[in-house]
Amino acid sequence: MNTIFEGGITSPKGFLAAGEACGIKKNGKKDIAIISSIDTAVAAGVFTTNKVKGHSLQVTMEHIKSGYSRALVINSGNANACIGEQGYKDAVEMAGLTANLLQCEPEEILIGSTGVIGVPLNMPSVRSGIRLAVQRLSENGGHDAEEAIMTTDLRPKEIAVEIEIQDAKVIIGGMAKGSGMIHPNMATMIGVITTDANISRGLLDKALKEAVKKTFNRVSVDGDTSVCDMVVAFANGEANNSGIVKESVDFEAFKKGVEYVCTFLAREIAKDGEGATKLVEIAVNGASSEVDAYNAVCSVAKSPLVKTAIFGEDANWGRILTAVGYSGADFDPNLVDISIGSLMVCRNGCALDFDEAAAKKILKEKEIKIAINLKKGQYSDRMWTCDFSYDYVKINGSYRS
Repeated sequence: MNTIFEGGITSPKGFLAAGEACGIKKNGKKDIAIISSIDTAVAAGVFTTNKVKGHSLQVTMEHIKSGYSRALVINSGNANACIGEQGYKDAVEMAGLTANLLQCEPEEILIGSTGVIGVPLNMPSVRSGIRLAVQRLSENGGHDAEEAIMTTDLRPKEIAVEIEIQDAKVIIGGMAKGSGMIHPNMATMIGVITTDANISRGLLDKALKEAVKKTFNRVSVDGDTSVCDMVVAFANGEANNSGIVKESVDFEAFKKGVEYVCTFLAREIAKDGEGATKLVEIAVNGASSEVDAYNAVCSVAKSPLVKTAIFGEDANWGRILTAVGYSGADFDPNLVDISIGSLMVCRNGCALDFDEAAAKKILKEKEIKIAINLKKGQYSDRMWTCDFSYDYVKINGSYRS
């Protein structure tokens, strides 16, 4: 059983963090974060599938191949992407400087970056920010690090859970940023998972990838995926459990803990979608294949017409059925049932005479569930999204200014 408590990435033993302002953001807010293990940790990551990849992300993807890491440096307010050779050199320099300060190898440093694309990093500011952040690394620095990676996020996203494995108390902590340009595989998000579990690199990688598939890769705010996005996990073994080295009951318990942390953070990202007023969970059941279930749920989650109807608290279920119809999923429209919350609004592809006032009441809630039953098979999927409000356009119409 998971014990959830207030905390984050420095809740597991042996992790330190800091978040500082170095002048990248025009508003003077924190914009550089460092998360470090006191000793080298096994590391794993999942990265954007966008063919365009930021320079910092490219360095991280190279460095993580060893399976070991000491620290992660993240700057916000500037994505360090699409500026040519200099961007890659700057990311390498950031890794080298941090490694020198932490007395480890540059390949043990991972780099993250988020913000406006196509603007070179202000390296004098970044250098001073890294030096200051390393000086201020502490067990209490997790929240500052979370603040430092936020861009259009309105609230921090942090969690920690404790589980018992192999007669030891293991803690899994996490933080994330993400609000807009969010869609699977992956989006404008950065997620960091830390744990003091003693686990092999291969099994950490497996646990992370399986958790991300069900969580971070089941969030959509606006259908866009970005170029700098990743979820990375570190395990330093400080809990002193005997070691998770095979797919056992202990591994399953650990994996469930990681999935719990990722689920919480993924939901928080959807809830904090740019301009969002409602969190929406869309579930598709009764599909004839995994692909059909995914295609259907994904299509509904990114439909602007569905999302604006939810914002307007209008039970326009025809938009939901239409989105399933163009999703590419194989189904019979004459079998489909659709429910909004506990209220069924469509049965066997046809309108029901439902209570509009009851539907309006459901749609006024801050969290709404839409259930779609295709009645064609045994496969299901679900995705978290949010509504589209007027503020989404305002935020993204002037993002660079």
